[in-house]
Amino acid sequence: MQETWTFDYSDSLNSNNLSEFLKSKSKDLGIFLSYYYKRDGALAENVDVKSKPIFETPTSGNLILEFDLIHFNACLGIHEKEISEMKIRFEMNERANQLILTGAYWPERGMDEI
Repeated sequence: MQETWTFDYSDSLNSNNLSEFLKSKSKDLGIFLSYYYKRDGALAENVDVKSKPIFETPTSGNLILEFDLIHFNACLGIHEKEISEMKIRFEMNERANQLILTGAYWPERGMDEI
């Protein structure tokens, strides 16, 4: 499994304002990251950019997002919180004014043998 998320932007993005743009999209980033943890019954909240974006080309590179990973189940009395992080690849499509984020690749578990 590998998730992607696309943001539209109106102003040009660069190394100076990319982190600020992503901080303004914290709620959407939480939804994006939660897709990775839904099988564990967890949600990602309070997403923040941990490190400055590292540009490999003028329009793409990597960054690390830090977030609270919340496990909650009222029936079982579970409410646990831990801090987690994930390396994210970004690509700016300047013609379409879109920022495309690609999360980590997590191989899906295949069928177990009997």
